[in-house]
Amino acid sequence: MSVFILLNCKTYDEGTGANAVKLAEACRDVAESAGVEIAIAPQIPDIFRVASVTDVPVYSQHIDGAGPGSHTGKVYVKSIQEAGAVGSLINHSERRLTLAEIESAAEALKKNGMKSVICTNNIATTAAAAAIGPEYVAIEPPELIGSGIPVSKADPGVVTGSVEAVKKINPNVKVLCGAGISKGEDLKAALELGSVGVLLASGIVKAEDPKAALYDLVSLI
Repeated sequence: MSVFILLNCKTYDEGTGANAVKLAEACRDVAESAGVEIAIAPQIPDIFRVASVTDVPVYSQHIDGAGPGSHTGKVYVKSIQEAGAVGSLINHSERRLTLAEIESAAEALKKNGMKSVICTNNIATTAAAAAIGPEYVAIEPPELIGSGIPVSKADPGVVTGSVEAVKKINPNVKVLCGAGISKGEDLKAALELGSVGVLLASGIVKAEDPKAALYDLVSLI
């Protein structure tokens, strides 16, 4: 099974500007060494900076379904694609969207050959997201995000339930496990519960040594 890790820089100083490039370089080195795929989601202004100097897959933290035209402030899919992104997060718990907005964003990405990672907070929303047909759904109970308590331990049922729900609706959609992920045992547990990888942020981005933290993350697989 191919393991996928997506590192979300959020708006942490440790993942901003030149620091985003350093994180991407750490992702590249660990991915090559461990034989896994590690992608990074920097802030939108940093997409080009990161994509132009590394070959790490770069995702946007948000995308809107708006097309070309009078949409001031919207994130246009072709803009992030031209900057070097290969896909985008949609509906992160810190950037919630309506179902119509989620569908519109996912469709815009699909039309441009880009990947979608739809974030969900429970089994029901995971099932709804799977029906849209993204490449990934990432199950993240919001109360566990940034808590240091991995969802794979605190609420394993939401992961296994999400995996089963996705299989019934669209078996081509892959499930990622998020919230509180930071250590090798967390990734190992997430994989054992049926996910193909993890979406994580502060446990790596804010670590004293992000590369060492990434090596620890992949140490048990």
